[in-house]
Amino acid sequence: MVIVFVLVAVLVLAVVVTANWYVWRRLFRDTTSGPGLVRRAGAVLIAGGWVLAIGALVAERSGAPFPLQQTLAWPGFLWLALSIYLLLAVVAGEIVRPLLRRFLEHRARRTDQARQPNGTTAPQANGSGTAPVSAGASQPGGGAGAASTTTAVPAAGSRAGGGGRTASASEAATGDEGAPASAAAPDAPPEGAPEPRATPDPAGTALPAGPSRRLFVSRVVAGAAAAAAVGTVGYGTYGVLRGPKVKRVTVPLAKLPRAAHGYRIAVVSDVHLGPVLGRGFAQKVVDTINGTQPDLIAVVGDLVDGSVKDLGPAAAPLAQLRARHGSYFVTGNHEYFSGAEQWVEEVRRLGIDPLENARREMPYFDLAGVNDIAGEDEGRGPDFAKALGDRDTARACVLLAHQPVQIHDAVEHGVDLQLSGHTHGGQLWPGNLVAAGANPTLAGLDRYGDTQLYVSRGAGAWGPPTRVGAPSDITVIELASKQA
Repeated sequence: MVIVFVLVAVLVLAVVVTANWYVWRRLFRDTTSGPGLVRRAGAVLIAGGWVLAIGALVAERSGAPFPLQQTLAWPGFLWLALSIYLLLAVVAGEIVRPLLRRFLEHRARRTDQARQPNGTTAPQANGSGTAPVSAGASQPGGGAGAASTTTAVPAAGSRAGGGGRTASASEAATGDEGAPASAAAPDAPPEGAPEPRATPDPAGTALPAGPSRRLFVSRVVAGAAAAAAVGTVGYGTYGVLRGPKVKRVTVPLAKLPRAAHGYRIAVVSDVHLGPVLGRGFAQKVVDTINGTQPDLIAVVGDLVDGSVKDLGPAAAPLAQLRARHGSYFVTGNHEYFSGAEQWVEEVRRLGIDPLENARREMPYFDLAGVNDIAGEDEGRGPDFAKALGDRDTARACVLLAHQPVQIHDAVEHGVDLQLSGHTHGGQLWPGNLVAAGANPTLAGLDRYGDTQLYVSRGAGAWGPPTRVGAPSDITVIELASKQA
C-alpha cells in the first residue's frame, strides 16, 4: 500500500513538474532570443507561485498562526487558479500557432507578389541616373541577364564614353545581345549574405521572416494566453467576492399539505469562511439570505475552514439570520478538519439549531439532518435510522445532508427531498468533469425514485476564491403542494 502511494505521488509530481516546464517554455523561453533576465524571472515566478500555494495548503491544514495563513492564502491560492488557466490557454495556443504562421507566410507571399510582378523588381531611379536591375530581368535593348550581380544601365538620354551604349554584363559575357540565357533563382540570396530580418509590405509594415517570424508568433500566442488566463481568474474572483446570487427553484411534494404551498427554504452551503473569505463575506451572505424573507434557513455544511478561535469573529454575522421557523445546520466534511464539535456548539450559540442525526417536526413537514460522512473517522458519522427511523411516513420529509452521495440512504428511508451542497458545481472549469464523476448530481434538482435531490453550488469557494463556469448561489426552494 505504501509503495502504491509513493508511486502515485511520484507520478503526480512528474506531471506537475512537466506541465509547469511546458508553461515556462511557451511563455518565457520561446518568446526570448536567448538566456537572460526574462527567462530567469519566469522560472522564479512559476516556482515561487507553487511554493506559496503549497505553503498556503499546509498552513491551513496544520493550524498555523492565522496571520500566516492569511499572508499565504491570497497569493498561494490565486496562483493555483492562475496556473490551471495558464496551462489550458497555452495548450489552446498550440492550435492557434500554426494558423498564425500560415497567415503570416501567406501575407508575405502576397506582398512579394505585389512588389515583384512576374518575378521582377520595378526599376527605381537613383541619384546617378541609373536604375538597378535584378538578375534575370530583361535589359533595355532586349538581352536577358544571366549574371548574379546587378549591373548599372544608363538611364534614357545619358551618354557613356563617346555616346555609345553601355552593354549589360550578360551581353559582354555572351557577345550576343539578343540571345537568351538561363536566369538565376530569384529567391536564392548570395552566399554569405545576412538573413533578411523582415520584408516590408507596401504600407510600410514589417512582416517577420524566418526565425523572426517564429519569435513573433510565439510572443503573440504567449501574450494572448497570459491575458486570457489573468482575465479568467480575475473575473472568476470578482464573482466570488461580490457575493452569491439568489436562485429560485420550485419543488412539488406529493405529501405537502395545501396550507404549505409556497413555503420558502433558503439553502446555503459551502460558505468556507477562512483566511480568505472573512467577516465581510459572511455579512454579505447573511444580508442576501435575509433579503429573500425565507420561512426556514438550511445551512448544509462546509461553513468554515479553520478553528472557532480563529474564525469565531468571522462567523459572528450568522447570529443575524432571520426566518419564521428558524435556522438549521448540518456538518460538512470541512467541519471535521476544523473541530466539528466546537463548531456545533458555536453555531448553537449563534442561534442556529444543529441537526446531528436528528429531526424536528415542523408545522407542515418533518425536517431532518444527518452528519457528514467525514465524521465516521471520529465516531460521529451519519445515522439515518436515528434521524428518520420512527417518523410518521404520511408526512412529507425534507433532509439536510451535506454530500449528494447520501441520497441512496435517503431513498431507502422514504425521504421526499434532500438538500445538499459539497460539489461547488465543479468551481473551476473543467473541474466540473471530475466532480460530476464523483457525485450522483453535480448541481440543481434531480430525482431518484420517489426522492428528489437538490444540490447547491455553494455560496463561497475553497482554496482559490475563484469560480469559473460555476457561479455561487443561495437557493430559495419554494415547496409546492400537489393538493393546491
